[in-house]
Amino acid sequence: MDNRREKKLTFITIGLIFLLSGVEYAVILPTIWSYLQTLDAAPYFLGLVLSAFSLSGLLSGPLFGHWSDRTRSTKKIILFANIFEIVGNFMYLMGYSKWLLLSSRLVAGIGAGVSSSIFGFLTRSTAPEDRATVFAAFMACRQAGLVIGPAFNIFLRLCDFHMGPFVINKYTAPGLFMCLLWILLQFVVVFLTVDLPPLEKGKARNNLTRNNREKENGVVEDEEESDEEGKPLIVSQELMGSYGSVLAFSPPRNTTLNHITSPNSPVDSTSPVEASGAFKNFSISREFLREEVIVLLAAQFVTFFNQTALETMVTPLTQKYFNFGELENSVMYFLGGVVVIAGFLFVRWLSRHVTERVILAIGLCMCNVSCVWCLVFLANPLGGFSWQLTEFIIGVFLQILGLPFVSVAQVSLFSKITAEKTQGFSQGIRRSVGGLATILGPLWAGGLTENMYVMMGMMMVLLALLTMMLVYSYNRLVEPAVQEHMDNSENLN
Repeated sequence: MDNRREKKLTFITIGLIFLLSGVEYAVILPTIWSYLQTLDAAPYFLGLVLSAFSLSGLLSGPLFGHWSDRTRSTKKIILFANIFEIVGNFMYLMGYSKWLLLSSRLVAGIGAGVSSSIFGFLTRSTAPEDRATVFAAFMACRQAGLVIGPAFNIFLRLCDFHMGPFVINKYTAPGLFMCLLWILLQFVVVFLTVDLPPLEKGKARNNLTRNNREKENGVVEDEEESDEEGKPLIVSQELMGSYGSVLAFSPPRNTTLNHITSPNSPVDSTSPVEASGAFKNFSISREFLREEVIVLLAAQFVTFFNQTALETMVTPLTQKYFNFGELENSVMYFLGGVVVIAGFLFVRWLSRHVTERVILAIGLCMCNVSCVWCLVFLANPLGGFSWQLTEFIIGVFLQILGLPFVSVAQVSLFSKITAEKTQGFSQGIRRSVGGLATILGPLWAGGLTENMYVMMGMMMVLLALLTMMLVYSYNRLVEPAVQEHMDNSENLN
């Protein structure tokens, strides 16, 4: 099997993983509140169950990422993580008590943490200039799962039979269904997935510098392009420990700095020995306590906090004002998924023409408009049924439309400004920040469904803070090689 075919099959498998994660979310979320009500759970318990999945993913993400950075083996990590998804969904169908339901989401969430390893793998095996496009495609796969999931709910809600000691009905059927799908995925991973070698870094970095320069400054003259292509890779920024900082080309004065790659030395793919020592000179404070990294992590937190808070609030809100049941909620999630997929496809196209920071700014503007709308119209809906439904649809539409812009931009840019050798761990940290947001979001919204002004007000405050951070740090939100080129050009002028 040639390398191109191996890469294609591996990417198809990763797409299936994202697809199933979306399907799982879509088949469980519309019925989980009714499921908990049959187990005599209080309203706050819905927030606990939704947060449990994120809590275990928050803890497992960095561990899986660290594992992949040390071994460069993503396949066996995926196989191991999927076991937790299988066990967790089997526990979900048992349905003996609300605490078993809570435990089932905790176990399944451990398996969801494997996404940090996958994003690290994608970062190492794709060119930087193609990364936003690739990430958008895989994120669209998850949204496709959100679209397909409600269709499965149409027949899952008709289930009414016994499987040994277990009762399979419209509440427990999603657990059985997802358990079988994750088992099938294990075989797909075994036979179709391979651990691809890292992409050659020197060529990828030169392509990225040229590509981003065109996006920022328009058409580049032929002379400048040829000159830039002829320049050697001056210094390895990964080994210097600076990703986004501006460094002039001068001999190192501090002997504690790591070995610097010679300007004329070839850049080889990471060997197993190098992979195992990826964390030898790694500093968490140096890597993550940087202005541009903090802004992107803040974007991750605020986006997921607001998204999950809104999702937690939506089901009780539709039940209260529109008397929606499982079928109506499934249709609502289906339509929302279609909008999000369209958004990801548009971002995939847009990423070829503008930089990630522009996409991030566009998405943040949409989120601000959405939050203001929800604060004005959804906190205390006015008018009759048709007017209230219109207000609700517009608010939700604006919220989910901005999601693809912010999600793709911050993930792609984060992968460029953090070290490639520890990308799995870095993506795990990013996922943990998002996981913390998905824990706090449902807990915040679950306890304030009767006080919408307070709930929506907090969302607006967080968005305002993020907007100010983005404006202040906008010039730093570029890939390090491009940042260095821009600053050198300013010094020459």
